[in-house]
Amino acid sequence: MLMATCISVTRSIQPLLRSSYPFITPKHLPKSHPCPLWSSSFSFCLQKFHRSTPITTAFCSFSSVPPMAPEAPTAASEDKLEENPLLKDFVFPPFDVVQAEHVRPGIRALLEKLENDLVELERTVEPAWSKLVEPLEKIVDRLQVVWGMVNHLKSVKDSPELRSAIEEVQPEKVKFELRLGQSKPIYNAFKAIRESSDWETMSNARKRIVEAQIKEAVLNGVSLEDAEREHFNKIQQELEKLSQKFEENVLDATKKFEKLITNKKEIDGLPATALGLAAQTAISKGHENATAENGPWVITLDAPSFMSVMQHARNRSLREEIYRAYVTRASSGDLDNTPIIDQILTLRLEKAKILGYRNYAEVSMATKMATVDKAVELLEKLRSASWDPAVQDMEDLKKFSKDQGAIEANGLSHWDINFWSERLRESKYDINEEELRPFFSLPKVMDGLFGLAKKLFEIEIEPADGLAPVWNNDVRFYRVKDSSGNPIAYFYFDPYSRPSEKRGGAWMDEVIARSRALSRDGVSSRLPVAHMVCNQTPPVGDKPSLMTFREVETVFHEFGHALQHMLTKQDEGLCSGIRGIEWDAVELPSQFMENWCYHRDTLMSIAKHYEAGESLPEEVYKKLLAARTFRAGSLSLRQIRFASVDLELHTKYIPGGSETIYDVDQRVGKKTQVIPVLPEDRFLCSFSHIFAGGYAGGYYSYKWAEVLSADAFSAFEDAGLENDKAVKETGHRFRETILALGGGKSPLEVFIEFRGREPSPEALLRHNDLSPIATSA
Repeated sequence: MLMATCISVTRSIQPLLRSSYPFITPKHLPKSHPCPLWSSSFSFCLQKFHRSTPITTAFCSFSSVPPMAPEAPTAASEDKLEENPLLKDFVFPPFDVVQAEHVRPGIRALLEKLENDLVELERTVEPAWSKLVEPLEKIVDRLQVVWGMVNHLKSVKDSPELRSAIEEVQPEKVKFELRLGQSKPIYNAFKAIRESSDWETMSNARKRIVEAQIKEAVLNGVSLEDAEREHFNKIQQELEKLSQKFEENVLDATKKFEKLITNKKEIDGLPATALGLAAQTAISKGHENATAENGPWVITLDAPSFMSVMQHARNRSLREEIYRAYVTRASSGDLDNTPIIDQILTLRLEKAKILGYRNYAEVSMATKMATVDKAVELLEKLRSASWDPAVQDMEDLKKFSKDQGAIEANGLSHWDINFWSERLRESKYDINEEELRPFFSLPKVMDGLFGLAKKLFEIEIEPADGLAPVWNNDVRFYRVKDSSGNPIAYFYFDPYSRPSEKRGGAWMDEVIARSRALSRDGVSSRLPVAHMVCNQTPPVGDKPSLMTFREVETVFHEFGHALQHMLTKQDEGLCSGIRGIEWDAVELPSQFMENWCYHRDTLMSIAKHYEAGESLPEEVYKKLLAARTFRAGSLSLRQIRFASVDLELHTKYIPGGSETIYDVDQRVGKKTQVIPVLPEDRFLCSFSHIFAGGYAGGYYSYKWAEVLSADAFSAFEDAGLENDKAVKETGHRFRETILALGGGKSPLEVFIEFRGREPSPEALLRHNDLSPIATSA
C-alpha cells in the first residue's frame, strides 16, 4: 500500500561530491530524502527522498515496544487534545506553534482515530473507487501531512526534546503503517478491481494506482503467513529505527566538529564571504568580539564552511585536517555508524529473501524503471566514457600545480584536488567564483528563476508571506498562479544554513498533495503545497546572501522538483505531483532546470551586481559556459562511484563475509577513482542517501534521470533557445507532460509523449563533452 510518508527529493551527496557542483524523504515514502538531490554543486541532494522501503522512515526497536494503550481521557486531557495543533483542521500546517510536547499525545490520538477509520474501511470495503480508494486516500493523506510536519521540523529545527518525542511514537506509527500496508481486505479489493469488467474502461491514472497498490502491498508483506509476517514487521521496525539513528549520528558528528583559528595565516586564501561566515559562527559559539578581519574564526563541516576551505585555503595541512574530518564523520565513538550499516544491510538482505528476492537491490528495482542489469550496464558505459577524460583531468592538475611551484604536485591527494581545480579553473577561464558572488544575490536569483518559470510554463509566482505560518523568520512563502490569475499551488523556501539545528544538504518535500477527493469545497481540487530547503551561505552583515554559482544551480534543481509537485494536473491524490513516479525518473525535472543556469537570457536576468546593478559582463558569461564541462569526467566518475558502491552493497555484499563494507568501497574505488580512495576513508558512514534516505539500491537514479533530463533539454535546443516562440511552445509541452501527468502514466510513456521518441544518452554525453559511446537509455 502507499504508505503515509512524505517525499523528499534531495540533491546528490555531501559537499565533497563535486568540486564544482555533483534527497517520496533522498524519498520518505519517498519523503525528504537527502535528494540524491543534495546538490550538484556541493554534492548532493542527500536528503531527500527517503524511500528505503515502501514504508516511511521510523524510529523503533527490534524487540519492539508495543504501543502504549491510550489512557482513559480525562476532561483536562481532552481539552489539551482539542488545543493540540497537530489535530486541528488546517489549510497550512501550523509550523510556528508545534512543539515537542505536542508530538506524543497528538500522534497517538491521530493513530487511534486512523485505526478506527481503517477498521471501518475494512468492514465496508467494496471493489469500487468511492468505497475503497477515496477513504484509503483520506487515511494515508492525514498521516502523511501530520507526520510530514513533525518530521520536517526535525530536519529544520532539531532539538533533543523533539528527537525524543519522535523516537517514542515512531514505532507506533510504523506499526500502523504495517497494519495498513498488510490489510488483506484492502488488498483483495484492489485485486477485485483489476479483475472486474470495468478494468478496461478505467483511466490510465486509476489503473496505475491499482497496480501500484497491489505491488506495494506484496512488498509490504501482505502475502506472508502469520509467523513470517511478524518477523518481517520486526525487521521493518528495526530498519526504521536504524535509519533514524544513522541520520542523527551524521548530524551530531557534523555539529560536533569545529576548529577555532586565531592566526589569520592559517586561513590564508579564504575569501571575504568565508571569513565573514567563520567569524559569524565564532560569535555564535561565544566569541563575542569575532570579526571577519581579525577573527577568531570557527571552521565547521557544514557545506559552506567545508567547501570554502577545500577550494581556497592555501594551508595544505588545514585542508587535510578538514577533509579527513569530513570523510570520517560518524565513524568512531558513540556516533559510529559502522555497526548500524552492517545491521541495515543484514536486515535488508533478510527482508529481500523473505519476499522472494535474491537481494535488496531487486526489491528496490521492483518499483523503478530500471532493472539491476540495466542500471549496471548504464553505469559501466558512462564509466567507460568518463575514465580517460578523468585521467586527463588529473594530468592537467599535476602539470598546473607543478608549474605553480606546488610541493605536492607529484603527489596530489584528495585534499588538493578541489583547491588546485579552482586555481586551474580560474587560470583557464579567468573565473574566480568568489568574485562572481556579488552578481548572484538571492533576491535577484529568485526573481530571474520566477521569470523563467513564467516564460516556460505560463505561471506567476508572488510573495505570500504571512499567509502561512513558518518555522523560522528566514523562511519565505510564495503563491503560484496560472495565466488567469488563479492560485494553483504554494511553496515555502528555507534558504540558509543553520548548522546548530538544520540538516545539511538541499531537498524538496511535499507538504500537501493535489487531490480531488480531499477538496475542501467539494468542487475544486485541493491545491498542492511544497517546501524547498537549501543550506547556502546566509547574509553576512548588511549584505544579502551572495551565492556561488553552484548554489544557484542547487536552487534551480530543487525548484524543478517543486514544479513537478505544484504544476500537476492529476486529480487522483495517490498519483498526483511526485507521487507514484518511479524513483529513477523523479530527478528529471530537477536536473532539467539546472540547464537553464547556462542559458544566456536566463543567466543575465539573474546575474546583477547587488550594489551597482550592472549585468554580468558578456565575456564572463562566455567563460562560465566554456567552464561548464571543466573536469566533467572526474565529476561523472564520482557519482558513478557512489552509485556502484550502492549496487555492490545491495546485490553482492555478504554481511559478515570475507569483505567489509570498506573493502567494497576500496574495490569499487579502483575502477571509479583516478586517485585511490584513502584506506581510512569512511564516507559510507555519512552516506545518508542510501542508509537514511530513499536511495538504497537506487543511487544510480541520478545518472539514469540525467540521461532523461539532458535529452529533454535537448528538445529546447532543437527548437532553438533564442527563438522565444519555440521555447514557449516547447515549455508548454513540457508542462503538459513531464510536469502535469504525475504518476498517472509510466515515465517512459510520458517522456515519449513529450519528446516524440524514447530517450537517448547522446545529449548527456554532448553536454558533458565526453566521448560518444554506443548505448541506449
